[in-house]
Amino acid sequence: MALPVAEWRSRASRCWAALGPALRERLAVASLHDMVRLGCDLLRSEEEAALVQLCRRVCVGKEPSAAGFYREQGNREFGRRRYWVAVRLYSKVASHEPPGSPEVSVCFANRSAALFHLGHFEVCLEDIARAESHGYPDRLLPKVLLRKAECLLCLGRLQDAADALRVVESKIAVSGLMTSPTDQTLLKKLSQLKVKLCEKERCPEPAREACGDIQGKSEMWEEYHSISSASSSLSLNFDTARGRHLVASQDIVPGQSLLKEEAFVSVLCPGDNLLLQDSSETVWDTGVTNADLYCHRCLRQLLASVPCRGCSYAKYCSQDCADMAWEQYHRTECSLGALLLTLGVFCHVALRTVLLAGFAEVKRLVEWSHSGDKDPHNLKSRCKCLSEAPDAGARGIPGCNDDGQYQSSYQAVFHLLPHTEQHSPEHKFLCLLSVVAICKQLQEAGLEAAVLNQDSPEQLSKPMNSEKTSDELSPELKTVAEAMLRHVLQLQCNAQAITVMQELGPRDGAVVNKKPLRLATAFFPVLSLLNHSCCPNTSVSFSGTAATVRASQPIPRGQEIFHCYGPHQCRMRVDERQQLLSQYFFECRCRACLDELESGVKSVASIRNSFCCPRCQAPVQGEEDVLCCTNEACAISVSRESLSQRFWDLQQQIKRALDLLRDKKADQAIKMLLKCQMNAGNFLSPDHLLMGEMEDHLAQVYATLGQWQEAARHLKKSIEIVEMHHGPSSIEIGHELFKLAQILFNGFAVSEALSTIQRAEEILSVHCGPQSAQIQELQEMKTCLSELPRSILQRT
Repeated sequence: MALPVAEWRSRASRCWAALGPALRERLAVASLHDMVRLGCDLLRSEEEAALVQLCRRVCVGKEPSAAGFYREQGNREFGRRRYWVAVRLYSKVASHEPPGSPEVSVCFANRSAALFHLGHFEVCLEDIARAESHGYPDRLLPKVLLRKAECLLCLGRLQDAADALRVVESKIAVSGLMTSPTDQTLLKKLSQLKVKLCEKERCPEPAREACGDIQGKSEMWEEYHSISSASSSLSLNFDTARGRHLVASQDIVPGQSLLKEEAFVSVLCPGDNLLLQDSSETVWDTGVTNADLYCHRCLRQLLASVPCRGCSYAKYCSQDCADMAWEQYHRTECSLGALLLTLGVFCHVALRTVLLAGFAEVKRLVEWSHSGDKDPHNLKSRCKCLSEAPDAGARGIPGCNDDGQYQSSYQAVFHLLPHTEQHSPEHKFLCLLSVVAICKQLQEAGLEAAVLNQDSPEQLSKPMNSEKTSDELSPELKTVAEAMLRHVLQLQCNAQAITVMQELGPRDGAVVNKKPLRLATAFFPVLSLLNHSCCPNTSVSFSGTAATVRASQPIPRGQEIFHCYGPHQCRMRVDERQQLLSQYFFECRCRACLDELESGVKSVASIRNSFCCPRCQAPVQGEEDVLCCTNEACAISVSRESLSQRFWDLQQQIKRALDLLRDKKADQAIKMLLKCQMNAGNFLSPDHLLMGEMEDHLAQVYATLGQWQEAARHLKKSIEIVEMHHGPSSIEIGHELFKLAQILFNGFAVSEALSTIQRAEEILSVHCGPQSAQIQELQEMKTCLSELPRSILQRT
């Protein structure tokens, strides 16, 4: 959630309404500097107490009772051989165990067993090492070391496996007689592994390759000297109408990389299941969210998370990531976890931005922004300066350094426009109270020195340069609050969602269905240079915290580079797009909007995502609440509300069908989806996107049953509709063709599979690059099919 929870928003709204008219007027026109000075006195003790109560609904501390609950659940799921579920539950145990507790070592050992059964041998070895380093009991160690030896054998690391087996033998020798059934089982396993080791040494196998080692084509890249992370095929321009923007300095071909930028800051979006305690009785949730599935620092997908030493919320892919996060920002954020989750991702991003920048840089730029002759919002004066010095290049453009370089730096982030005058006064007041609340908590928790980067004993012993009461913020924290308020306001227009393609359904399916998921919110100062278009000429993809922008179509020299902020002509009508874009404080004048607004031509979305007559299935039209059939022989009228209700009911039926599929009731799911299709045909356009989605769902069900031809037939119908809406070279078509390639591959339709793979590769390499996971999987399928005997290839 970007903004604070609803209860805090409501409370801030009531506080705003209770202010006198003169004070409201003063706040509405105040600078950020003056707002913070006024706001420090407006966060009353009643609001602070209410915020404390809201924070108590969020569990981020280490709870022994939670660890016990998750351990019991994890053991139960392990016994049922539901190893993926067990891994997630054991990770929750590790998050709630205090550092150094003996139970955490057992948790890592248990998780290693589940990972071994899943075939993740490298990660299993990491967990075994964690168990040993956390003091795993000596009496239980032989069993874990045998698992280690078996992992090493499976990975082809024979010498390491032999060393592990010798360690087990020495521990058994020290322990003496082993007569219990458990001991006998251990000895039997040791004997089996020694035999297996001898066999492998006589007939060695090539070592297993780690996942993701397949190398795709390397991409040519030459960075532009004036813009870090940007290609040399771009140039940075500036004018009053478009502000800062990027233009092609040479002809650009589809698929060419234009930007490769690491986020200056990113914060994981927590997901929906974080409020665990809805009553006085603690209820521990066994569901998983983004917070359980991805590293909180680098955003890599987690198999076996490393917990934070201080809280149960933050999780990492490795101890290195955990240590770096702690050093850079989490030592400050850790005790504020519940407050940050209550106040929303934008406030969290603002705090982390300041922590990563360092107080000295924050103070320098905040003080610079107070100087009247260097107003960063005065675009006209900046543009005039540039027009008078045409040979100056990028010098003078806001965000550039003294050498005229625009870098992915805090200076560039600071110069992103906060649009202070355009935000509503009430919204600015909400942001102000939230930021002041965070800074007061920093001060009360004794974290001010960490925020100000005063870590040495000499610095910590120095008194703060302030004359303040105990409740008043220090001048330094007021500077921090001003910077944070600026960043929260900037985020409404400059926040970039980091997205991933997340798998849907069971992991053991032959066909992987994925959908885009918002994973994190970030500042990308170079990516923010791109202006919006509802028909963009680029695609953006993400790998961890890095964004890559590629040309999605030919871009001639001199043409501006455009990015879609969300509203796309293929998904929304022009009025819907304009309404959503109002949050960015501009009116879109892109080619798609002008065509629809000036010529009256309806968009693809409005034509195809439309209702039809329930009686004769002809299109219906009308601007008001009543829609009329366009067939003169029919000419019936129907209310828009009734059709909208039917559409909502249909969506609920489809959800129930997918629930049946998840419960492995495929036959019932098919019946319900076919019934939904018949119902939809009575009031939806044949080309409606939902008609395509139902064909896609049917393909998924038939694929789970191994009925590949039927699955391919339905997916091809879905592809026809998706192509009508998004075009033959869109990323949406690329994802659909990827699924079709999987179905044809599994169905042994070799010739058609190879042609589908080739088309999918061509499209996805443009949007996602030649080294993307989907491209690598397509190449694996192509290699496998191409190596089949010629006699089989001729038959197919």
